[in-house]
Formats: sequence, structure tokens, C-alpha cells
Amino acid sequence: MASGEANRAVYVISVAAELTGMHPQTLRIYERKGLLDPWRTSGGSRRFSDSDLQRLRHIQELTATGLNLEGVRRVLQLEGEVRKLQAELTEVRAQAAMAVAATHRQYRRDLVPLRQSPVPYRRK
Repeated sequence: MASGEANRAVYVISVAAELTGMHPQTLRIYERKGLLDPWRTSGGSRRFSDSDLQRLRHIQELTATGLNLEGVRRVLQLEGEVRKLQAELTEVRAQAAMAVAATHRQYRRDLVPLRQSPVPYRRK
């Protein structure tokens, strides 16, 4: 599924609740606690995307391990920071690889070839 499709908010709260096995009130609580931010229609109705459903399932997994909602909020925040840092690290690694390659190309241009025949060693 394309990223754009995963972010299309198409499910009303009752459908999202049924698909995740949660009560609609639970989804409202998660939104109030800042764990979820569903899209709103001009009339104020919530619409959930596949990404929202995936996040809800992740929240379920975290609460099943014994975390309270504040703990879940913190884990989600830290996971977001990790994703951001991983993206930055990937970018920095790519930049470093390009810099190394450019340096190697420059070295090759700057090298002056020596004669192909060996130079005899002379003792003084």
C-alpha cells in the first residue's frame, strides 16, 4: 500500500473501533490523551486512516505489556524521535560516502604515475 493510501482518513469511529477490537470511547480517550490525532471532517466527525489503525494496534500492544497511557505516550514519542534520528543518520552516512568518493576521485587526479621499471636500491 502506498504511503498516501495509508494516510487517507476513510473510516468513521465505529468502523475503526470494530477493526481494532476497541470501544469507540477508547478511541476518544486516546485522542484526548494525545495518543492519536484523527482527521476531522468540516462537520467535526472523526475519520481514521490505515495508519491510525496501525497506531491503535501498537497502542494495544503497549498497554497489553502493562504500560499506562502516559507510558504509551512516552514510548510513541521516543519511537518518533528514533525514526527521525535514523533518517538523519541515513542522510549523514550518504553524505559521508559521497565525500569519501569525491576525495578518492580527487586523489586519483592528483597522483602522478611513476616509471614502470623498478628503481634500483643504492647503498651509501
